[in-house]
Amino acid sequence: MTNCTKSLIFILSMFFITASNAQNEVYSRPVKQEIADTTFVNLKDFSSDFIYDMKYATDDNFLKAKVYDCAECFLRLKTVQALVAANKEFKKKGFKIKLYDCYRPLSIQKKMWEIVSNPEYVADPKKGSIHNRGGAVDISLVDVNGKEVDMGTPFDFFGIQASHNYTKLSNEVKSNRKFLKKIMIKNGFNSFDSEWWHYNLKAGLKDKVANQKWKCD
Repeated sequence: MTNCTKSLIFILSMFFITASNAQNEVYSRPVKQEIADTTFVNLKDFSSDFIYDMKYATDDNFLKAKVYDCAECFLRLKTVQALVAANKEFKKKGFKIKLYDCYRPLSIQKKMWEIVSNPEYVADPKKGSIHNRGGAVDISLVDVNGKEVDMGTPFDFFGIQASHNYTKLSNEVKSNRKFLKKIMIKNGFNSFDSEWWHYNLKAGLKDKVANQKWKCD
């Protein structure tokens, strides 16, 4: 066997070994798992830039009762993505979203209905609300010092003053509500006329009512 032949055999051998290793590397590389945009996820796993004041995990709410075992903000993935995008815009202006409520399991809706069986204040669980679908958030804004922006009324205030259409407010309050609404709508949400704090993801209105629970540590 000539030196030239030996060199050719060596080169071919190295080629097949390299190709084989490359193929094995491709097959052994972990496949990235894509999750559906309707999957329920924890907002904290996607961003640490939110402020939390989850009212229904305390008795500091209009029900005067704690109805969540612990405070978590679960939402469908598409709602989380839209909310994170909106919060990035608020941050550029020196604000952050403060969360009062997110996804609400149907069993919790039933518990709330037992306490206050009035559709003016609590959605009838027979129909379910957008909160039960993982597409609604109750929010406000805080400034760089963590101070809540003046929106004219507290969260879950059921008087006419909480309405977006109410105009007998200071210019500052009207400006704050307009700012919140503008950014949220820009990022795929609808406002709720009678509650300045409530926003629905437009792409989540047709999702099914759910009763998925989250674990408490």
